[in-house]
Amino acid sequence: MNAEVAKVFLDTLSAVKTYKDMVYSIALTHTRNRSDADDVFQEVFLAYQRKQPVFDDHERRKAWLITTTLNCAKQNTTNSWRQKVVSLQGYIADEKAEDSFHFQSEEQDIVFAALQELPDKYRTAIHLFYFEDLSIAEISSTLNIESGTVKVHLSRGRAQLREKLKDSCIEWGSEGELN
Repeated sequence: MNAEVAKVFLDTLSAVKTYKDMVYSIALTHTRNRSDADDVFQEVFLAYQRKQPVFDDHERRKAWLITTTLNCAKQNTTNSWRQKVVSLQGYIADEKAEDSFHFQSEEQDIVFAALQELPDKYRTAIHLFYFEDLSIAEISSTLNIESGTVKVHLSRGRAQLREKLKDSCIEWGSEGELN
């Protein structure tokens, strides 16, 4: 293995180690099941390996990976093959299907299920803000939209989440934040 190939391999390995959780969680949030999230995860890091992008800093690399993950997830969910296939998951008698998963608490399962019901634009903003700890400015830059638009997406997404969760055991604080 020559030095250039080794350098590319180590760069990709470093990106996978550093951003694997972020990429997978975004993929899972947008595809709604493990097998599709696995496919998106692979596609993102294959694209990274093939394109070998060069970045000035880690924030630009992170933004590229977020954008690529969102694009791959969108391609995965809008794929014409997907639209013609009927899932057997509803017909399987065993409730513990391979793609089902649960968080550590029932409350987290309820919030995740409600998050899955939000439109993509709200789900993306909420995921990046609360789960990836990106600021409004970083989300704005990453998604290439105005910061005011990000604020609106967060506000409307929280309102829709609040509405979906009002009958559950989840309590909301006075500022509209989850307790």
